[in-house]
Amino acid sequence: MDGKRCFFIGHREAPRQVYEYLREAVETHIVEYGVREFIVGHYGGFDRIAAEAVIDAKKTHPKVSLLLLLPYHPAERPIKKPDGFDGTFHPEGMESVPRSFAIVRANKYTVNHVDYLIAYAWQPGSNAQNLVEYARRRERKGAIAVQNLADDMEDVLQHRQLC
Repeated sequence: MDGKRCFFIGHREAPRQVYEYLREAVETHIVEYGVREFIVGHYGGFDRIAAEAVIDAKKTHPKVSLLLLLPYHPAERPIKKPDGFDGTFHPEGMESVPRSFAIVRANKYTVNHVDYLIAYAWQPGSNAQNLVEYARRRERKGAIAVQNLADDMEDVLQHRQLC
């Protein structure tokens, strides 16, 4: 596929207000960075909100696609492609990964194979935060660009408190 790829990672308990930031980030990634493919999981609130933001963006950017990350092989754990998704993505080599590590390994694989990461991670020690820290190390090497919406939202919320 022509264009760049972007992955989403975040906490299950993301607040609804993150949608505005996600929608803006998705638009920027499409228009300014040339992202044409977005990949998102399906295990929590952030994933649902991220998918919704891309599905909304597809209304004005029909060449954009949305893929559902499958950490488990679809033959082992079949899943119906949700409405608004264009397909699924199952990382190579996941067949030999123990089930208890599948989600973490699939996320890391995906971070290693995309150009951008949009995150909502703020809980120290969480899998999402660990993945963002890993991506930041890759970012310093020029391998990926990372935007953590938790940082962006914190700045806005602090500014509102000062006014």
